[in-house]
Amino acid sequence: MPVSDNLGSDGSPGALALYVHWPFCLSKCPYCDFNSHVRDRVDHGAWRTALISELNEAADRTGPRRLTSIFFGGGTPSLAEPETIGAVVAAAKARWAADADLEVTLEANPTSVETDRLRAVAEAGVNRLSLGVQSLDNDALRFLGRRHDAGEALKALETAACLFPRFSFDLIYALPDQTPAVWAAQLKQALARAGDHLSLYQLTIEPGTAFHTAHRLGQFDIPDEAAGEALYDLTQERLETAGMPAYEISNHARPGAESRHNLSYWRSDDYVGIGPGAHGRVTIGGERRAQRRVRLPEKWLARVQADGAAMEEETVLSRDEAIRESLLMGLRLSEGIDAARFQDRFGAPPEEVLDCARLKPLFDEGLLEHKAGALRTTPAGRKRLNAVLSYLLA
Repeated sequence: MPVSDNLGSDGSPGALALYVHWPFCLSKCPYCDFNSHVRDRVDHGAWRTALISELNEAADRTGPRRLTSIFFGGGTPSLAEPETIGAVVAAAKARWAADADLEVTLEANPTSVETDRLRAVAEAGVNRLSLGVQSLDNDALRFLGRRHDAGEALKALETAACLFPRFSFDLIYALPDQTPAVWAAQLKQALARAGDHLSLYQLTIEPGTAFHTAHRLGQFDIPDEAAGEALYDLTQERLETAGMPAYEISNHARPGAESRHNLSYWRSDDYVGIGPGAHGRVTIGGERRAQRRVRLPEKWLARVQADGAAMEEETVLSRDEAIRESLLMGLRLSEGIDAARFQDRFGAPPEEVLDCARLKPLFDEGLLEHKAGALRTTPAGRKRLNAVLSYLLA
């Protein structure tokens, strides 16, 4: 798909985000379908060298860019040695022109072992922490297979508030037998300890997970659609009142405190992914390219050691494919899809690219709107986003 190389309006290097995947965890959570693995031993020196090698290969291909964010995800990247985190941050800043306020996020779990390492992580260059708390209730934590308890979670939140300019934490709701009153109490507790960002996810049963098997065997039930919608509505109401509205389906922030890195995904900006299974979307030579790295950690490491990088697949997206991705991602955002920006990329605003006959019912039913120069889902549309997208892109 011919597009302008990702440049600023003045011809300066365009924005780029970097995702770094650390695939190892201490244990596999029963709800998790991410590319995460449990290993008895990890050669940290070899992994550090390999990550920097793949970073350098990516930088050679992208050329000069303006680095806006780095995100260490997983897996559990707080299990990586702080020296590895610092080396990757330094290498990224050496290869791309980093913004003065570069956002560097690292995901961590609130176990006592990981909390004790957070000061070293901050000294390695991380300035935004994302904690996988998941619940502040011990029974729920046991159900979710977490290795920490509520006390450790609260201690980790206190430590994060002291060490990092910005921090966020995740909670999972719509658990078995969870009532609005129970969830409201937990939200109150969470908001009392929140920084400027919260990620609140409804429990979903993903194929290939331990929960998928247990749920199929009838070992537990989750709230039905109506009950889940009531919990979602309660979440939106309480977070709006607290000054942390949703800027994406599951993510809430005080104005200006949104995750810049994740916004780069949802706005269809360029991002490089390194590490096992990492994905990227990069504009090179006027083409929008979808990239995917080798998934299995051992195979990834061997490929990088042999070839300097471990690209599994790279394809050039057609115009239609790029438009589809832009819609799938952008309509998750409360701000929607900026019409002028969309036109710069694709030569026409979204309403002209899409079939107007298909759009009209969504507007008539109050699921889509055009407001503030953007095509966006309404609050009702975001509640039914999967149905909206399925209809729109059929």
